[in-house]
Amino acid sequence: MAGKLDGKRIAILATDGVEQVELTAPRDAVTREGARTEIVSLQAGEIQAMNGDIEPADRFTADRSIREVSADDYDAVLMPGGTVNADRLRIDADVVIFVQDVFRAGKPVGAICHAPWTLVEADLVRGRTLTSYPSLRTDIRNAGGNVVDKEVVTDNGLVSSRNPDDLPAFCAKIVEEFAQGAHRATA
Repeated sequence: MAGKLDGKRIAILATDGVEQVELTAPRDAVTREGARTEIVSLQAGEIQAMNGDIEPADRFTADRSIREVSADDYDAVLMPGGTVNADRLRIDADVVIFVQDVFRAGKPVGAICHAPWTLVEADLVRGRTLTSYPSLRTDIRNAGGNVVDKEVVTDNGLVSSRNPDDLPAFCAKIVEEFAQGAHRATA
């Protein structure tokens, strides 16, 4: 039986400090539907995932570094949270350019928990409605975004959720949005 995401390539943007369940649950959801995923990180090698931001979890191998990929390589992007992960990603110029290019191409993006920090840094939340972990909501508002407190929010291909408790709704919605493909280009 064909999956909803057969033939789709999805980048998982993550580095040290990524919240493990926010990487693994969405990855598993899209691969069950036939997608191929690659972990794209700041550099090649292993990254350290965390549980609850403070307990070391598993290590994952980055398939590619951000400097060797482009938005053209992928059909969608998954951005897991983790406070340290999101903070490290948002200050990397190559990451910011990559996500801007993804939005310009209208490709769907799933961002959970702290991941919208990178979207704030890239000036991609202005005029959009999204949700996030509570500590980011002022940043999103200050960047021109409309914040709502719901388990999952979709705005023109951008799927966002608040935290790991929202993973069932988040995973279902990213499969749906990623299957639809490109949306109206923005940025």
